Amino acid sequence: MDTGLLRQYFHLHVVVVLLGFTAILGALITLPAADLVWFRMFFAFVGLWGFFLFRKIPFRLSLKKQLPLYGIGLLVALHWITFFHAINVSNVSVTLGVFASTTLFTSFLEPLVQKRRIFWVEVFLGLVILSGIYIIFSYEFHYIEGILYSLLSALLNGLFVVLNRTISLKYHPTVISFYEMIGGFVFITLFFGFTGAFSAQLFSMSWMDLFYILVLSFVCTSYAFTAIVDIMKVLSAYNVVLAINLEPVYGIIMAFFFFPDAERMSIGFYMGALIIIMSVFSYPYLRRKFRKVTV
Repeated sequence: MDTGLLRQYFHLHVVVVLLGFTAILGALITLPAADLVWFRMFFAFVGLWGFFLFRKIPFRLSLKKQLPLYGIGLLVALHWITFFHAINVSNVSVTLGVFASTTLFTSFLEPLVQKRRIFWVEVFLGLVILSGIYIIFSYEFHYIEGILYSLLSALLNGLFVVLNRTISLKYHPTVISFYEMIGGFVFITLFFGFTGAFSAQLFSMSWMDLFYILVLSFVCTSYAFTAIVDIMKVLSAYNVVLAINLEPVYGIIMAFFFFPDAERMSIGFYMGALIIIMSVFSYPYLRRKFRKVTV
């Protein structure tokens, strides 16, 4: 294999590890989920703005073009809030194991949004993923709140992915992320303003929380988003998506080492998580093969 290509594959998996590390940081940060996401989105769009200036990438869009991106940014904010809340009320393993069901929601939302028919392979894998979720639910019922919030986060993420796909051909992906971060930050700010959540306590975080948030925002968000854009210039979207499916695997493995006592799960959990993750891995391959047959 070409050395440059091998370097890009390695870079891609480093980025996926960073994406999986997001859940670890969510467990380490002691702030409420909404506060955490507010800071994350603020520092993320600041980081992306600095990236545009450094790389001299034009990023200005008319207000009419910005508005849909702000709306998607609200979905991103809600997805992250429910994701981090799921970690707070359960643990990293449960949240990531169930969150892998994003593929299930995407497979049904995409045909609705793009007005195309549903492929049988999507229905089949959807049923398999549901069986995995049921196994986790039956063995880890005491984490019911975390399971439900993680499912909601997966649903919101699936909707975000589908909407992003429809708009990704119009603008540079990093420009899209920039305006989505602004949109999410503004919506949370308005929510805090209406509910009276702004107080000195919001800014009285520990130095460790601030450090973790900066890593989450600049490294796991701004850097990861821009790195994936650069990697996709060399590797195919199929290879990138396949690697990103490893995010829950990397996250669960890291969680076991970071929080060995809190992340010891039942055999039933790992059975359910394995069914979900294997289904997620097989989805792009089966979908690609099925489309070739039907063309």
